[in-house]
Amino acid sequence: MINTLIIDDEPLALDILDGYITNVPELNLIARCANAVEALELMHKQKIDLLFLDINMPLIDGLSFIKSLKNPPLIILTTAYPNYAIESYELDVLDYLLKPIPFDRFLKSVNKAINVFKGNESVGAEANKTFIFIKVDGRMVKLNFDEILYVEGLKDYLKVHTKDKHYVTHMTMKKMEETLPAKEFVRIHKSYILQLNAVKSISGNTVETAKETVPIGAFYKDQLVKSVFKINV
Repeated sequence: MINTLIIDDEPLALDILDGYITNVPELNLIARCANAVEALELMHKQKIDLLFLDINMPLIDGLSFIKSLKNPPLIILTTAYPNYAIESYELDVLDYLLKPIPFDRFLKSVNKAINVFKGNESVGAEANKTFIFIKVDGRMVKLNFDEILYVEGLKDYLKVHTKDKHYVTHMTMKKMEETLPAKEFVRIHKSYILQLNAVKSISGNTVETAKETVPIGAFYKDQLVKSVFKINV
């Protein structure tokens, strides 16, 4: 059974989700809360596996609530506003349901959660994702993974290099490394993440890409060689 919690300040929305959940045997509805503060108190006492979370709520909005959670459960956002979809992707939510939510769309989302618990599906950026969104000068820019040559660390910022241009975004190297697919990207230096297909040649402690040459840190060289060998087998 998947312990489930609903957070929504609209009584009708709570009733609809409550009714939907009762029709799914794998879901165990623990409680329904009118705001995130009430829910947080409950979550300190009870293990929650799946959270249906509204975005626009009093006291604290849904996205801020997610950011406040150290170890969040699986989260399915429920909202009447489509403009939060990109930001929710950055927070690795499982799904984004637009109100009014039809039962078949709800069921599709729940099946995704059930598959995660069965180990058949990953959370957030699924294996079939081919792109990332990064925030650049207040706008969200979509970059396909195969566009990215390498990522360069600049203290609190990153410079994402493509063949023709670069984009500066506020993100840590650790977060970027976790976001990019490990089969395609490898850390080659404390300040560089490289796309394996961008490698033209390796010479000493440098890698030549289609754009320019970047350094290889001594600590990362063995991993780079292993990764390049695998991709060319």
